[in-house]
Amino acid sequence: MPVNKTSTKPSAEFLQAEKAAKFILSKTKLRPKIALVLGSGLGAFAEEFDAARIIPYAKIPNFPRSTAIGHAGQLVLGEVDDIAVAGMQGRVHLYEGYSAKQVAFPVRVFQRMGVKAIIVTNAAGGINLNYSEGALVALRDHINLQGTNPLVGPSDDRFGPRFPDMTQAYDPEFRRFVSEAGKKLALTLHEGVYLALAGPNYETPAEIHSFRTLGADLVGMSTVPEVLVARHSGIRVLGISCVTNMAAGITGKTLTAEEVFETGAKVKHQFIALLRAIIPRIAASL
Repeated sequence: MPVNKTSTKPSAEFLQAEKAAKFILSKTKLRPKIALVLGSGLGAFAEEFDAARIIPYAKIPNFPRSTAIGHAGQLVLGEVDDIAVAGMQGRVHLYEGYSAKQVAFPVRVFQRMGVKAIIVTNAAGGINLNYSEGALVALRDHINLQGTNPLVGPSDDRFGPRFPDMTQAYDPEFRRFVSEAGKKLALTLHEGVYLALAGPNYETPAEIHSFRTLGADLVGMSTVPEVLVARHSGIRVLGISCVTNMAAGITGKTLTAEEVFETGAKVKHQFIALLRAIIPRIAASL
């Protein structure tokens, strides 16, 4: 197959990420090694950061702006148990009209900031019949049916290799941390495979049936572009989904965005307790 040659000059994307990273770091003395992407209904955790510095996405050079309901659209830099972290309260999606590169651009910025691990969270529809609304699921793999990939185009080796391996896209050690923390906290946790679509419509019952046949446990409209870029950049990944509703055709209920936020609010305390338990262990492993 043809292999694109890497330019000796930094790509525009690299220069844009570098500029955004320098801007963010100029606003704080913290140098986080862990970043979090907090999805629909899950952004409350960033409100608990100590010594927090809030930067709206609109003020960060080249940073995409959230337009989706329930996504605050701001970066929160702070500490969790004296560990420096960067938390995204909300993300952008393909269905908002952004390209896959734009969706994953914040992860490029995190790389240039020196981030070594990222916790990517999302609200997802449950396909696995063993799940119920409010279940927390550590991702062990994903299926990309979004029809696009943020790594398409000219390759800049300053970010990572032309053909990155995705055998262990979701870090096994981080997943073990989740399992062990869940037992200590007496939480019922699962592991599963996340299937990503472009959205914005919810899926049909026939689609959900086919996705179950493919081996998917969850379905959503995010996460995969960020994970692809994180692994391309050498950043270790933990993915956690909150099952905010059972997918189309399982319960017969009409799916609504309100249900997503209601379920997210119900599991807020469990979700925050889990993140607080695993962040120190992730930090110690870096």
